[in-house]
Amino acid sequence: MHALSKLFLAALSLTTLVGAHRQSRAHSRHRRTPVRRQSSNKTYTIQDLYQGQDFMNEWDFFTGTDPTGGNVNYQSKSDAQSKGLAYVNDCDNSTVLAVDSTSTVASGGKRDSVRITSQKSYNSGLFVIDASNMPVGCSTWPSFWTVGPNWPSAGEIDIIEGVNNQATNQMTLHSGTSQSCSIAKSNSSTDHFTGQVLGTNCYSTQNADAGCGVEDTDTRSFGYGFNNAEGGVFALLWDNSSGMSMWHFARADIPADLIAQSPNPSTWTTPAGFWSAQSCDISANFYDHQMVIDTTICGNWAGGSAYSSSGCPGTCSDMVANATNYVDAKWVINYVAVYQ
Repeated sequence: MHALSKLFLAALSLTTLVGAHRQSRAHSRHRRTPVRRQSSNKTYTIQDLYQGQDFMNEWDFFTGTDPTGGNVNYQSKSDAQSKGLAYVNDCDNSTVLAVDSTSTVASGGKRDSVRITSQKSYNSGLFVIDASNMPVGCSTWPSFWTVGPNWPSAGEIDIIEGVNNQATNQMTLHSGTSQSCSIAKSNSSTDHFTGQVLGTNCYSTQNADAGCGVEDTDTRSFGYGFNNAEGGVFALLWDNSSGMSMWHFARADIPADLIAQSPNPSTWTTPAGFWSAQSCDISANFYDHQMVIDTTICGNWAGGSAYSSSGCPGTCSDMVANATNYVDAKWVINYVAVYQ
């Protein structure tokens, strides 16, 4: 995530933030140097499946002030459920996490929303989210990410992130130790990833937190394009010996082995993003991560210059007052799974 007055990231509690959004998204192009993407021929076994009624019981609802400066009031579990902002759909067992789209809110005010954090933490694995809808609309800033304690010391991994009417997904790593951590892209047909490099230096601080981002090239990977394609799957393979790989699969392209819950990522297509362990000490920079799903409004990225250059009408502050803008500002999540 993206921001800067952000970080008093202490450990996790219902009122203490875990993680943060970053402040600058530098879209400069960098020189590409070779890197080899290693992948083991391994079939993964499901460890944790978050789905249906159990979903609500295994995540904590964050109720503190949004550290990214967003115009939101994050709701407790009971309040989110009573207001219809967090519920399980009885028809298909999907989990809905929504922004309030009915209340009257003044320009520049705050609208109710939801931010949840997994109770379990992880140090590696295959992380998968299947969603049929993600929040869309001017001023929205949805994210699915993982983060460790004492940001940025234990790192942050952004799997889904974007703002306003952004057309494609942005994936980013943020490292926070003294270890060197960077990204490179190979020209080899066997060692590359399909996304566009936005920044090569993953090292992040409170004053310089752009991280090393990769932009997906598939317009079905974010926003309206994702929703119009009936959603799909995002996967992060966190392997401390080889690196971090991320994929997006449109609904029609989800691998059969993943549908069967016996995934072997080495058989999948080229990932959208890859961060090699050869250029980043993965285990030193990323550990004890909890998963986070949230939707904020405006804030340090979706507001300001990003909003004014997005083609959205008026100002971000004024948009907050337009309740109808948030009718489709909701996650519809079929499941989240972690494999080992």
